[in-house]
Amino acid sequence: MTVLAGIGFTAPWVLLGLLTLPILWLILRAVPPAPIRRLFPAVTLLLGLKDDESVSDRTPWWLLLLRMLAAAAIIIGLAGPVLNPSRDQTGSGPLLLVLDASWAGATRWPATLDQIDAQLTEAGRAGRPVSILRLTEPEPPVFQAAEAWRNRLPGLVPQPWQPDAAQIEQALADLSAVEGGFDTHWFTDKLDYPGRETLLSALQARGGVTVYRAAAPILALLPATYQDGAIRLTAVRATPGPAQTVTINAQGRDPAGVMRLLQSVEVSFESGATQGQADLALPSELRARITRFELQGQRSAGAVSLTDDSLRRREVALIAGTVNREGLELLSPLHYLTQVLIPTADFVEGGLAEVLPANPDVIVLADVAKLTPAEQAGLVEWVEQGGLLLRFAGPHMAASDLGRDAEDALLPVRLRSGGRSVGGAMSWGEAKGLAPFQEGSPFYGLRIPDDVTVSTQVMAQPDPNLADRVIAALSDGTPLVTRKPLGLGQVVLFHVTADAEWSTLPLSGLFVEMLDRLAVASAAKTRQVEQLQGTTWEPIQVMDGFGTLSDAGNLAGVDGPALISGALGPDLRPGLYESGKQKLALNVLTEDSTLRPISWPADVPIKGQEVSAETPIGGLLLSLALILLAVDVVASLALSGRLGLARAAAVALSAVLIAPQAQAQTPDETEFALQATKELVLAHVLTGNAQIDDVAHAGLRGLSQTLFYRTSVEPAEPMGVDLERDELAFFPLLYWPITPDQPQPSAEAYAKLNAYLRSGGMILFDTRDANIAGFGASSPNGRKLQQLAAPLNIPALEPVPRDHVLTRAFYLLQDFPGRFAGTEVWVEAAPLDAELIEGMPFRNLNDNVTPVVIGGNDWAGAWAIDRNGQALLPVGRGYAGERQRELANRFGVNLVMHVLTGNYKSDQVHVPALLDRLGQ
Repeated sequence: MTVLAGIGFTAPWVLLGLLTLPILWLILRAVPPAPIRRLFPAVTLLLGLKDDESVSDRTPWWLLLLRMLAAAAIIIGLAGPVLNPSRDQTGSGPLLLVLDASWAGATRWPATLDQIDAQLTEAGRAGRPVSILRLTEPEPPVFQAAEAWRNRLPGLVPQPWQPDAAQIEQALADLSAVEGGFDTHWFTDKLDYPGRETLLSALQARGGVTVYRAAAPILALLPATYQDGAIRLTAVRATPGPAQTVTINAQGRDPAGVMRLLQSVEVSFESGATQGQADLALPSELRARITRFELQGQRSAGAVSLTDDSLRRREVALIAGTVNREGLELLSPLHYLTQVLIPTADFVEGGLAEVLPANPDVIVLADVAKLTPAEQAGLVEWVEQGGLLLRFAGPHMAASDLGRDAEDALLPVRLRSGGRSVGGAMSWGEAKGLAPFQEGSPFYGLRIPDDVTVSTQVMAQPDPNLADRVIAALSDGTPLVTRKPLGLGQVVLFHVTADAEWSTLPLSGLFVEMLDRLAVASAAKTRQVEQLQGTTWEPIQVMDGFGTLSDAGNLAGVDGPALISGALGPDLRPGLYESGKQKLALNVLTEDSTLRPISWPADVPIKGQEVSAETPIGGLLLSLALILLAVDVVASLALSGRLGLARAAAVALSAVLIAPQAQAQTPDETEFALQATKELVLAHVLTGNAQIDDVAHAGLRGLSQTLFYRTSVEPAEPMGVDLERDELAFFPLLYWPITPDQPQPSAEAYAKLNAYLRSGGMILFDTRDANIAGFGASSPNGRKLQQLAAPLNIPALEPVPRDHVLTRAFYLLQDFPGRFAGTEVWVEAAPLDAELIEGMPFRNLNDNVTPVVIGGNDWAGAWAIDRNGQALLPVGRGYAGERQRELANRFGVNLVMHVLTGNYKSDQVHVPALLDRLGQ
């Protein structure tokens, strides 16, 4: 691109056409040769006559100037003029764009893509081949035309890990296979990592290296810990700076299962400090609902701290078969259990009749042999609903007939009468040690101390199921711990006492680790590698670079030690992992992580990522030339007498006045009703923000056009409604864009809205903030939505399930993007009795239309078109962006078909019954 007087030209050679303007001027100025004069007497008869249609003998100067300006506008417009052209690109030959592409750059990722897009545009003008190398996912560089890479930009996303040594080595190996030199533009995330200096040296050996980095500081959140009855939250930043305060939001589900902002706390950085802490004290019930903490205003995996069992103190009920004797605490069968669980659990006091209604997580029965029928039935029901019953043997159990003739529902195995004593004063044998834990046991991998021995135990009767239910045994093979599932819960029996009377197990650290493996004690302390030996953890949800959780799909399980000591990467992603009933959150940062900023050598130029948008004005100049030529035609006709000036003025005046006059008409209430009912009309709520209202109107116009061309629905021009003044019953669908400053409707308006929802209307709430917020009230628009929706009669909501009619009302969909994508869309929750009929792909849902649909993907922005049918706002980049716009249009079609026809497609679940009733 050539820059002249601050204006860039993509085809500067066309400007040579300006040299022809003087020649054109002379041609237009040329006057025909003067006529030869001859005396003709009869001409005297014409004297005094006036010719109404006279022609000038030369072109007027102002018309000549008009034609010169039109020609100049055409020439300059064809030269590709660009205002505010980019002047960053220097050099020639291949260009390599290196991206750290880690979580540290996720918050500023849109700005990074804009900068890359600008670099590709300039490289395309210069004819430079380009390749892109992402260090978090290195691939062999392939130098292609810049335009080919521009179409792939939407697929470039940051990863939730930083480049490691193995990935840098892979990148170096790939670069060594590239022949020749190239320049490098390195988009850094500002955090250092191993191997960076080696990679920089290799790139400098191939050509010039320029670094681009953003000015915004990098903030992150360390995993939350539970200390002294409060949650300790720690925020870190990469570089010291002035005093700063950030807000940490605690997100979780409310009793209705809806994701909400549960609590917020501010963390302050002192001047020059890189770490700030705050304590958050919450009731145990509220603390158990928290699923994640996140830094407000940050959109990266490093700004998110997922929670697991470590913050949840389990509720445990301890019940003993004997009454404690005063002053003899060490003889209490519950003493050692109490000492183990005090730091990590809350105790539920009382007998079985009192604790069962409290629904604790674990019930421990220490040497309890007899239960009343009511207690037995209540305990079985509690276990079947997911409870953990932990039983310990003792003299009472050994002396009873519990589980002798038949297996007891609350025992994993049948028991022999009496007990077995080894190594005691009246025994000839020695105390038995424990056998190594077998693979498949929850205790597999735990180290067994040599001083753990068993002198007395209750014996299990031989049974075909015995081998499958033994999870710990003595060295001679007799069962020590047995377990069986019961409904959704399980029953575990230690064949020894809970105190040190029959074994030394309660005196050892192994006892604590075994209870931890059984999820009796929550993991309030940091997990150690030794504790996870022999375990396999299945990923439930994984986190992307922006901090968004998604289903783990078919990702393979991970060995327990790797979760603690392994490096994050494609094979070990941050997220939530599960082993048995235990959950473990793997976050991007650990408790002792620090952020190390990059220090670049002095010979490496560093530039910011600020992009000043280029403005092509070629089309504007060509349009101006057409207008000037049209004026020239009118002026020429007027000068030749073929078009009167009055007529031309009338035409021009009417053209100026028609448009404002057409828009100045404002219908009254009767006209409003007629306009809203003559055809199907989609409507949007007027917010008071002219720009937002215009986009909403254009969006519904685009959706109406899509419905007209693709379905039998033929909507009229959409309308904006004033909640305070207009009637809502005319419209099947209301689109309500949320803005932070829109006024709160009055009580009368809310009465109309609730009546509208009850009568079958649907409101589509759109917070339009999916690009900066996840869910709930983590953005100003989200908080405003909560305020606006509070007085409405909205039922319980849930994310759109895969079998909801919205996914198949017209098109088959699973994602519902707008201008943005990635956030969940919420609809009315399915009834609790919804069942999946055999042979049918979806449940028998109710026939009601969901009264509200809530999301933040800015659907109107994706639907919006201008009067010429062209897209009004950009969606993504290249083909991927158009594909996203198409999915947004399809979602709009499904939405309208759903509100017009209800859940008619769910009636297919009745087909088997109808065929059976017809005898077919």
